Amino acid sequence: MSTGWTYSKAGVNIDQKSSAIESLVSELKYKRTGLGQMVHMPGLFASLIDFGDKYITLATDGVGTKILVAEELGIWNTIGIDCIAMNVNDTICVNAEPTSFVDYIAIDKPNDEITKQIGIGLQKGAELSNMEIVGGEIAVLPEMVNGVDLSGTCMGYVEKDKIVTGATCEEGDLIVSLRSSGIHSNGLTLARKVFQSAGLNMKDKTSGLSKSVGMELLTPTEIYVKQVLEITKENTIHGLVDITGGGLRNILRMKKGLKYIISDPVKPDPIFTKIQELGQIETEEIYQTLNMSMGFAIIAPAEDAENIASEYKNADIVGRVEKGAGVYLEPEKILYEHY
Repeated sequence: MSTGWTYSKAGVNIDQKSSAIESLVSELKYKRTGLGQMVHMPGLFASLIDFGDKYITLATDGVGTKILVAEELGIWNTIGIDCIAMNVNDTICVNAEPTSFVDYIAIDKPNDEITKQIGIGLQKGAELSNMEIVGGEIAVLPEMVNGVDLSGTCMGYVEKDKIVTGATCEEGDLIVSLRSSGIHSNGLTLARKVFQSAGLNMKDKTSGLSKSVGMELLTPTEIYVKQVLEITKENTIHGLVDITGGGLRNILRMKKGLKYIISDPVKPDPIFTKIQELGQIETEEIYQTLNMSMGFAIIAPAEDAENIASEYKNADIVGRVEKGAGVYLEPEKILYEHY
């Protein structure tokens, strides 16, 4: 049995989270009729609403415990970018263009400087996404919140004949990875616990990292909106995958009955190798928790995949699609089965 760190040991059990989601969704039985009905396509990164010749999309997410890194460093002007990124990167997974965003801040007591700095990040994220922030809410909850929490919801749209769901993935397709900017905004609970257990705080420096631990972890999540929407206009695309919580397991959302093999993963940035080294984390565990420098995946016919990899500096062909089931990581032959 491994003695190293796992996401579950750090306090986040992915299977329990999935079970909690299922128990919630099982109670959501009311269905709207008429214009604005939900489109039932399981496994998508964004929800679809039928609006005539278009689908409206909704996605919601937060920054998570990356906020604790911001708090320890006293740097609040980047987490707004993360909040936007976590939502818009899910939105584009169905080839939808993000248009509008609302944010939600829960805080124990009003702090003008903190909310101003959060606003700077939100504004930057909106610019990078070509999306407008149309509203939001600040809730002062001294009896419920100890500090700050930040989340938001994104609306987008896609023409019905332009939607990408993963249903057209097929044997012979190639998998293209777009590099991440770093750890993005998931898995921070594990990362923080690993550094803390090694006696390092967020302001410390350690070998192999060019910046302090906290500044490495605080690097804003890459926003892929403009690049991915450009790629889908110019190429045939079968699947789009945001590699966030769950790591490579997110590829399981694509078409069943196929084996998605990561045969040539990109070399992880030093932050990932340092976390794995200090935490003695097994390969399977870290690739299903962190993005390992593969922030977004595109599944496309071979010719299109090769075009993408040759045209974009941050794009690499990392794998292929075969008959079978699940996600493999070679050479370890690690399998995440469809569930």
